[in-house]
Amino acid sequence: MSSAAEGQTVLLTGARGLVGRRLVPLLFETELSVLAVSRHAAPNPAGEPAVRWIALDLERPGALPARVDLLVHAAPIWLLPPWLPPAADAGVRRVVAFSSTSRFTRRASGSPRERETAGRIAAAEQAVQETCRARGIRWTVLRPTLVYGGGRDRNVSHVARFVRWFGFFPVAGAGRGLRQPVHAGDLARAVLAVLDRPATFDRAYDTPGGETLPYVEMVSRIAVGVGRRPRILHVPRPLLRGALAIARRLPGFGHLTPEVADRMDEDLVFDVTAARRDFGYDPRPFRFPDETDALKAP
Repeated sequence: MSSAAEGQTVLLTGARGLVGRRLVPLLFETELSVLAVSRHAAPNPAGEPAVRWIALDLERPGALPARVDLLVHAAPIWLLPPWLPPAADAGVRRVVAFSSTSRFTRRASGSPRERETAGRIAAAEQAVQETCRARGIRWTVLRPTLVYGGGRDRNVSHVARFVRWFGFFPVAGAGRGLRQPVHAGDLARAVLAVLDRPATFDRAYDTPGGETLPYVEMVSRIAVGVGRRPRILHVPRPLLRGALAIARRLPGFGHLTPEVADRMDEDLVFDVTAARRDFGYDPRPFRFPDETDALKAP
């Protein structure tokens, strides 16, 4: 962080989320005053920095309870646009928000729900840009790929849990579609890198992980990471689609769709060039579990 940001107040939404939990200690180490948002404000848990927590329901926009200079939005991006006018009234002139590359990878999905989500993300990005422009706020949007870290994600960690429980993992077809899993810690550091860097103002960046690897290789590394021998069960796509349609009815798996099977052979790859050029983005290669993580038991 440059001296220009010292003494300013940053409001962090999604502070209990995958990236937000990584951001809290990083922001606390800066010269910024940190307001962390949670639906229910609570004392700082043991081992967490003593930041100030405030209770806000992001689904109920209203006035901010304090003057704020910077807003970092690590919650779903479609919750952000209604908060921008009150944020501007509270003094915010800089916004960094997380979106998702899902706006591109799922816009032609066979699942109406996935297409709706992709459209919702795209519309929210557009609303953020237009509202920030109208209110004189400089904005930056970061679009991660497959986020993992700490056993709290719905992507890599769900694969790990399945392999730990059953000792194998089913893959549709060859499963050679390329992936770029990105660690939540690298995304948290990206926020600090862009926060006061003018080259990143009023721009959106794809922020993939530091390694591109086939889906089956990703699954194999996850298996090794949980102490299992990699056992990939290649099944016909229609069969796996049917299994996923059943699995999504189980608690904790409602986010799954049959289209997950379709994407196992599709390349979902994004270019890191602009992010590397403008703010030195340098994400780590895929490791699971990462040495900075305490992998949670299922």
